[in-house]
Amino acid sequence: MILVTGATGTIGREVVRRIPADQEVRIMARDPGRVTGAGAAVEIVHGDFSDPGSLAGVLRGVRTVFLVTNPGGDDDAGFIRAARSAGVRHVVKLSAAAVADSRAEDLITRWQRRNEELLRVSGMEWTLLRPRAFMSNALSWAGSIRSDGVVRALYGASSNACVDPRDVAEVTVRALTEDGHAGRTHTLTGPEAVSAVEQTAQLAELLRRPLRFEELSPERARAALGARYPADIVEALLESAERGREGAKAAVDGTVPALLGRPAGTFRRWAGDHLGAFGNGDR
Repeated sequence: MILVTGATGTIGREVVRRIPADQEVRIMARDPGRVTGAGAAVEIVHGDFSDPGSLAGVLRGVRTVFLVTNPGGDDDAGFIRAARSAGVRHVVKLSAAAVADSRAEDLITRWQRRNEELLRVSGMEWTLLRPRAFMSNALSWAGSIRSDGVVRALYGASSNACVDPRDVAEVTVRALTEDGHAGRTHTLTGPEAVSAVEQTAQLAELLRRPLRFEELSPERARAALGARYPADIVEALLESAERGREGAKAAVDGTVPALLGRPAGTFRRWAGDHLGAFGNGDR
């Protein structure tokens, strides 16, 4: 049986849609009612990383896990202990590309490094997925695009080899269902590095309406992020953005096309498939 965690998140919900119907699948969610896109045969159960008692039942009979946890806590340590005790054989973990950057010492990256190591020494088979930023992060601009025709972001000229979440999900499903992924680390990027300014221009072309890019100062970015995240996570995100400004996130990796047998998806394609979120322009 395959267990999927994070099924209501950006990657998890795409994974759920792509797992073949002949696979036995269980989904763990704190709120099972929020899970969408699962087939009729998929088992959806309540579970909480912070509740060891719930994990024992969730993991019963599971052999392979897709593990997604949130930054800042000890969810990985407790879950890995419970998975090992339950006889899980293989854990596919969603991590981050920054882990491989020796210059990255922000809180989130240090947390990911620690949790990768916990998995490596667990005695279970493991696969690490290290995606670059998700193209879907652009959805945070949807409100200001619809209302003002403006994209506001920090360091608009910074290039990022962002990846289509659907590509990450497809790689995840292969790692969960195919042999040959144990003990491997997959760095996942898009086919090119693009900046927020370039993304704004592409969105304007697709929407057939003018859009303006407005660069945020670090102070304004801190305030905007502070409305959504705790202070320590905000500072980690700002440190990460600074590394991006220095070119740390522009490298393109060939793993996605090598594993999927096709080119990685472009930002233009992703945006074209999600224009409804941005208002559809004058089409």
